[in-house]
Amino acid sequence: MYIGIDLGGTNIAVGLVTDEGKLVTKASLPTLAGRDYKEIVSDMAKLCNMVTAESNVNMDEVKAIGIGSPGSIDSKNGIVVFAGNLALDKAPVAEELGKYFDIPVHMENDANAAAYGEYIACGIDSDSFVFITLGTGVGGGIIINKKIYSGFNGIGAEIGHMTLKMDGEKCNCGNYGCYEKYASVTALIEQTGKAIEENPDSIMNDWVKENGHISGRTAFECAKRGDAAATEVRDNYIRYVAEGIVSVVNIFQPELVVIGGGISKEGDVILKPLKDFVNNREFNKDMPKTDIRIAQLFNDAGIIGAAMAAKNVDK
Repeated sequence: MYIGIDLGGTNIAVGLVTDEGKLVTKASLPTLAGRDYKEIVSDMAKLCNMVTAESNVNMDEVKAIGIGSPGSIDSKNGIVVFAGNLALDKAPVAEELGKYFDIPVHMENDANAAAYGEYIACGIDSDSFVFITLGTGVGGGIIINKKIYSGFNGIGAEIGHMTLKMDGEKCNCGNYGCYEKYASVTALIEQTGKAIEENPDSIMNDWVKENGHISGRTAFECAKRGDAAATEVRDNYIRYVAEGIVSVVNIFQPELVVIGGGISKEGDVILKPLKDFVNNREFNKDMPKTDIRIAQLFNDAGIIGAAMAAKNVDK
């Protein structure tokens, strides 16, 4: 058995995972961001004990613990180098958790952990794999030769911060025109809001009144009802997502690209036009093409990926 920990800005989620990557049980507590890292690690340890107790598993049956954390991660030394939203700068999280259990503890960036979880679930037969998650930002993870690729300094695979539009909108990272400024759900909400202002007769206005706010679903739901403005927002957004995938495919030529995040639950509505666009625009014209699929694990990907990454280190 292995334990996976998904440290988020809102919650700490911990799960007990089998050797095959199946989630047995999970539990969570509020992160309460801004606390000292030792308090956060104390809650991690509490959750580890909770999930093992619930499954009647002794801690000596757990071979390793994996942690997926946001920010810049020094995986070799188990340190969160920088994670502004959590105030965990230069925090030796793995070493601190090791004080509670005599078990190896491994740490990865949270996006890399989620990517590895999805790889275990739907890409394990692929030697090369890219995971792109569309949420508040755009996250990503890259698997090459069945191993997580994170660059020489541990912070590679920041897919959301490749430049999609030169001198485009300013990103929170300080750069301009980043992929996530156009392809994230946050960006989709902004695009939808602008369209609503410009099209007062659009049924998107009624949708917002009924639901109380604009969401990533607004344009997609109203496009299904035939609204022209919503259809334009949806189609433009899908194109933004697809443009980024074209670049990823041209650089890596992975066997498989998997799309995650809540918006991916639109299924074929988003997947079919993505595939059509990428197949028509990518550099490769004559060789076998990259497959594009929808994620399977969603919120459990980070837990399972962190656990399985720790398993591989344990080997």
